[in-house]
Formats: sequence, C-alpha cells, structure tokens
Amino acid sequence: MDLHGLIDVLPKAELHLHIEGTLEPAMMLALAKRNGVTLAYDTVEEIAAAYDFSNLQDFLDLYYQGMSVLIHERDFYELTMAYLEKVHGQGVRHVEIFFDPQAHMERGITFETALGGITSALEEAGRSMEMTSKLIMCFLRHLDEDDAFKALECACKHKDHIYAVGLDSSEAGRPPELFSRVFKAARDAGFKAVAHAGEEGPAAYVETAMDDLGVSRVDHGNRAFEDSALIARMVREQMPLTMCPLSNLRLKGISDLGLHPIKKALDAGLLATVNSDDPSYFGGYVNENYKAVADAVGLDAGDIIKLAKNSVVASFVDDGRKQELLDKIDGQVAKFAS
Repeated sequence: MDLHGLIDVLPKAELHLHIEGTLEPAMMLALAKRNGVTLAYDTVEEIAAAYDFSNLQDFLDLYYQGMSVLIHERDFYELTMAYLEKVHGQGVRHVEIFFDPQAHMERGITFETALGGITSALEEAGRSMEMTSKLIMCFLRHLDEDDAFKALECACKHKDHIYAVGLDSSEAGRPPELFSRVFKAARDAGFKAVAHAGEEGPAAYVETAMDDLGVSRVDHGNRAFEDSALIARMVREQMPLTMCPLSNLRLKGISDLGLHPIKKALDAGLLATVNSDDPSYFGGYVNENYKAVADAVGLDAGDIIKLAKNSVVASFVDDGRKQELLDKIDGQVAKFAS
C-alpha cells in the first residue's frame, strides 16, 4: 500500500501545534515590513539559515524574535488562517491550537488582540472548511507562577473561546510542580489541562505533570520511556501523548529519526499521536511528520490508521464529533483500499 498516499487522504486531528510556530519566513518578512519591525534578517534565505538549532533554547530565541512582527489582530488572523488552510489540505479536520499570550503581553500586545485574531480565523474555518477546533492557552514556564496567574485571570474572561491551559517553553530546570497552584486554579475554573513534559526534562516531569498538574494529555513525553512503570501506568490510564517527530529531530532530542519512540509507543498500547509542534521552524506540517517518521521507523498502514484514530480519540471534541471523524477515517480507508 502507498503509505504516503494514505497519509495524504486520511482525516485526522492535530493536537500539538503552537500557532506562533507556524510563522513562515515569507510572512515574517511581510509582517515586519507592514508593521515597521526591524529584524536581524533581510531575506527568506537568511531566516532559513538561522533554523539550525542545537537545543530547545536556540529555537526559542528565534521563535520569540519572529513573534515580534505580530502586533495587530489582523496579523494573528492571517497567521492562523494560513495554517488552517494549509492543514485542511492535509486532511486535518479538527485542531487544538496552543497560543502564548504572556509572550505577547510582555511586549505590549493585549491578550484580546491575540485572542481576537486567532478565534476569528478558527470560527471562519468552522464555517468555510467544516473544521472544528479548541484553543489552549499556554503558560510560559520560564516566567514565574505569579505571571501565569495574570494570564489565567485574562483567560477566565474568555471561557467561551479558551478550552484548556497548557505549559510550554524552556523545560530544563523548570519542573511542573512550580505551576501546581495555577493549574489547580485553572482546573477549578473549568479549564482542561495539558502540559509539555519529558521533552528535555526527565521522566519524573511526566509523572509530576500527571499527578501535580492534573493533565488530561502529555505533550511530547518522549523521556517517559526511561521509566517502564510510568509507561505501564500511561497505558493503563490511556494517557494521550502528543508526539512531534521532526521537532525532536531538529532540537536534537534524538540524533536520528529512526530512534523516535512512536513505534514503541504504539506497540506498547499508548494513546500516541503525531503532530507538527512548530512546523515553520522544524521542516514540516503534520503530514510531513507522519511520512518522515513512518519511513524512518517502519510504520505500516495499520499504524498510520491507528495514529489518525488516536488523534481523534485523544482530542477534546465531543463524542458525536469524535464518532463522525472516526467514521470518516474508516470510509477513507475503505475507499483507498478499493
């Protein structure tokens, strides 16, 4: 079976996507010009050359610089719509998008400016592309918990648009328990919780995210495989993992894509999914991640179909929509095989 062709046509959900990480070099330059922002780069080629990261912090330094061109609601709308149009063409029918309001607020952009642009695009995609979506507000772990509480206060005014909270940015030396209080407050306010854990940090961070933060999903989680008891627990609880193969490769979390644990996760019975993380920076959107890791670790058609179904099962969408998407996957598989 043509696995790449199957990946192209399969309906799927994307659950680990930072909208600021979809900022393509050409759009970065165009917005910089429109908004009068001076960048350290003058051409698409110069920006692309800077995408040679040694670790997560190298990437974050460029990520925050690129973000500086996002100033007006229109900018956030155009950024989000460009992503949605791109992945709709890759079969994505449901998205759960992260955004980082603290990074915008600390440079003078209001919470509502970012939120307004993003949600306008999500609502338009719902109408014009029949894509469903959830929005996840991430706390930046390199900032302190008091700052996170300020972001939560803003989010509580917009519960109609924000479904969950997350935790991202520099993981090393910033264990999940530093944010236990704000996550409890968020859960008490009715938000679901997810968190990046076990990307650079140890397996213990994954367990702490589950126990202290009360997450419904673990983002990345690669290093959980260093603790067999933890993996057994995650299988037992069907704790979803949103894995990002090309991101792990580009940030040197793995030295070769053939070492990615996605096949190990599927074989163990984990509710693992494939996602793109920050596709502009890491060399591929969701289907490029599926194809690259499938080729590298030897996934078969059953694995690909399982990953697509896992992405739906692990999502926050209601049961009716889940069944609708699972039926669409089965229908597309039957059509592809005939």
